[in-house]
Amino acid sequence: MIRVLLAEDQAMVRGALSALLGLEGDIEVLGAVADGESAWRELQRLQPDVLVTDIEMPGLTGLELADRIQRQGLPIKVVIVTTFARAGFLRRALDAGVAGYLLKDAPADTLADALRRVCRGERAIDPLLALEAWSEPDPLNERERQVLRLAGDGLSAGDIAARLQLSQGTVRNYLSEAIGKLGVSNRIEASRLARQKGWL
Repeated sequence: MIRVLLAEDQAMVRGALSALLGLEGDIEVLGAVADGESAWRELQRLQPDVLVTDIEMPGLTGLELADRIQRQGLPIKVVIVTTFARAGFLRRALDAGVAGYLLKDAPADTLADALRRVCRGERAIDPLLALEAWSEPDPLNERERQVLRLAGDGLSAGDIAARLQLSQGTVRNYLSEAIGKLGVSNRIEASRLARQKGWL
């Protein structure tokens, strides 16, 4: 029996995924939560075989959950089910140890099949997205990504510096580097482009 925890912030999608997987004789849905922090608590409590998660959720994102699972060495596979058909997200997911990455518009039976595959130690990645993922590498490093994400949220250099415990000069340097790498003229354009590419 494949034991699954669902993490999805949209109630209708969460209910549909739970009902869909509940029809499978070899899959048991242990729980379904609406945000990343609840997912983290339930992961530790329930110890499922697989976490099926969206990327964007309140609290922790699906990618942050996958990264925590990987860093803590938990024996839990992660399958992301998302609307984000962006190569940058897939690359970051793979770096975080994600075993499956599916799009929400995939055929319904794809998810159950993906869960079986990842439990056998295989990967289940949308094939067209996998090809695209390696065509355009992410130019940002992790610190540039953090600074750019906060700048895109409207924080000033001073606010970002305080949040990340850096000097304002260092924050400006990271922003300048990111703007240069992305070939745009300011931090707003840099943030927008990086989000479109799935790098933030």
